[in-house]
Amino acid sequence: MSYFKDIPKVTYEGRHASNPYAFKFYNPEEQVGGQSMKDILRFGIAYWHTFTGDGGDPFGSGTAQRPWDHLKGMDLAKARVEAAFEFFEKIDAPFFCFHDVDVAPEGDTLRESNKNLDVIVNMIKDYMKDSKTKLLWNTANMFTNPRWTHGAGTSSHADVYAYAAGKIKKGLEVGKELGAENYVFWGGREGYESLLNTDMKLEQQNLANLYHMAIDYAKELNFDAQFLIEPKPKEPTTHQYDFDVATATAFLHQYDLQDHFKFNIEANHATLAGHTFEHELRVARDSGMLGSVDANQGDLLLGWDTDEFPTDLYATTLAMYEILKNGGLGRGGLNFDAKVRRGSFETEDLFHAHIAGMDAFAVGLKVAQKMIDDNFFETIVDQRYQTYQTEIGQKIIAGQTDLKELEAHAIDLKDIDVRSGQVEKIKARINQYLLNI
Repeated sequence: MSYFKDIPKVTYEGRHASNPYAFKFYNPEEQVGGQSMKDILRFGIAYWHTFTGDGGDPFGSGTAQRPWDHLKGMDLAKARVEAAFEFFEKIDAPFFCFHDVDVAPEGDTLRESNKNLDVIVNMIKDYMKDSKTKLLWNTANMFTNPRWTHGAGTSSHADVYAYAAGKIKKGLEVGKELGAENYVFWGGREGYESLLNTDMKLEQQNLANLYHMAIDYAKELNFDAQFLIEPKPKEPTTHQYDFDVATATAFLHQYDLQDHFKFNIEANHATLAGHTFEHELRVARDSGMLGSVDANQGDLLLGWDTDEFPTDLYATTLAMYEILKNGGLGRGGLNFDAKVRRGSFETEDLFHAHIAGMDAFAVGLKVAQKMIDDNFFETIVDQRYQTYQTEIGQKIIAGQTDLKELEAHAIDLKDIDVRSGQVEKIKARINQYLLNI
């Protein structure tokens, strides 16, 4: 059965193409900085939003109309696999990602859930034999079911903690079987609603212990996937323990986990934390821990995780600058953890949304590479910090001075030549780059 029979295979036709089912800027084989777009961007399709999402939001039930809606249980799960691989081929997706419950329904027990998962994983494995699409990462959903009310790895109940450990064990086995390049730990409810009833130290220690157990079991399996932490500041808890990259970095160092994890950074989570997307990428890059990206954007006028498809060219450009300066994403990629709007309920909207997102990052890639070739930001930063190339400046950087020497240097200074930061000029120049791709 074809689930998208009226939709053609999406190909690159150029910026002036009128075909809504064509890429305008994303040309998979085009070389940018010596690599193909496809190899740099490593796009992934989020199984949960694309094939299981129903278009619901915090204030209304689902609106999505999908050709598999009439099915239930395992029949529905199997149909979604068929639809997924048809979608992957038509949009030429190199990767996909999923949570365990996205692909297979939960049973009454973990044993039943694992049996369901085994059936669907075997089906996915068969489809992957004839598909170019690989598994970028998988993870365990430990936030939807009521058992996760008080968290999973940070739960106040030991049985829930054990259940979480069992889910992760199975997730690692599935990742190994399907050849996942990464495994994500997303703490959907790993935080607290109130400190009044919370042993924060115990919860974070338990979470760290769970991560160490996962590291040990992955070694036992010979599963060499990159482990990723995905920071999120709030929603649904008042405070998430992995609030942002800086907070999560401190956690990893505190519990001797820093050598085993990198970050999967989501744009919408960055803005919910009060940061820009490029800020979170920069913090991770500076610490050598930028691993992968959930490519979306949030609505700055709304206070929740709206997971919109990325179309802001300014944001994608600055994001791609950080990614390119990082040397790429290695085994990571750009996963579209994004969903069509509630009013975009027709099946064809899934294609239009992904095309828009892929084109937006293709533009960002080309502009960012041009700026790097021109040493645009590097020149700006070098000029701004040029006084650190003087004798006293170099001593400050090298840590070879003290308060007495610095006082002696500054004591008779009168007119210090502080220059303008020229942010407006810089932004205007970025606009020029964007308009000249």
